[in-house]
Amino acid sequence: MDTINYTQTDVNETPRRGGWAVWFIGGLAIALAGVSGYEFHRINQLEQKLSSMSTVTQNDLAAIRESTSSTAMAMRSTVDALGQQLEAKTTQATAGYQRTLANARMHAEKLVKQVNEQNQANQERLNAELGEVRSTATANAEKVTGLESNLGTVKTEVTETRSMLDGAVGDLKSVRGDLGVQSGLIATNAKELAALRELGERNYFEFTISKKNTPTKVGTITLALKKSDVKRNKFNVEVIADDKRVEKKDKTINEPVQFYVSGARMPYELVVNEVAKDKIVGYLATPKVMSARR
Repeated sequence: MDTINYTQTDVNETPRRGGWAVWFIGGLAIALAGVSGYEFHRINQLEQKLSSMSTVTQNDLAAIRESTSSTAMAMRSTVDALGQQLEAKTTQATAGYQRTLANARMHAEKLVKQVNEQNQANQERLNAELGEVRSTATANAEKVTGLESNLGTVKTEVTETRSMLDGAVGDLKSVRGDLGVQSGLIATNAKELAALRELGERNYFEFTISKKNTPTKVGTITLALKKSDVKRNKFNVEVIADDKRVEKKDKTINEPVQFYVSGARMPYELVVNEVAKDKIVGYLATPKVMSARR
């Protein structure tokens, strides 16, 4: 075995080293004890705070749960009330809609009935009016047929009258009057005078003057017989026009006795067709268009 040799120096140094270590370890233990106490105190405080916070949190959670439950109940109650109101409104609206729809149907049916009745009445009235129109048309057709027949007769008569008129007018003559103016056609009897009227070129006024010195109105003038010679078919007549008196002497039958009046470019013509004792028969021809002479 090996022998350990201790020297004096080692023995003396060992106690010194051991004391320092003890002090160091002791100090370290005290420090650790202090730190541990402080940490324990902090941990204790933290645990108390955590416990207090847990209590507060639980209380808050309880309050929140209670509040949430109350709010939920209130909301549920509100929703239920709204649902009931909505259901009531829906029921009311449905009933109102049904009533409105029923009223609308009744009104529509009433209108349709009225329209049908009106259409039927209109149709009946139209049929009646059409019947009247047909009757009137038939009557008018018969009248037209009669008128056509009459028209044919009238045309024939007009043709015959025109032929007779043309023949009568062909027999008429135009001579020079006592003023030297070429006269119109002269009629010598009632038939020829009627033909002149049909021509419509002048106005014609027939007259019969049967007393001497008795003024007679003829047209727009006045005539007075002064003398009549039956044997010679001559006469004297006084013409009163425009407040003037002019005596035409020794005029013969069918001779145009001419004179002017104011407003006429062409002369008036007096024609006597018959001379009797104290009487003359004839006509006065005047222009249809009156205009002043230049």
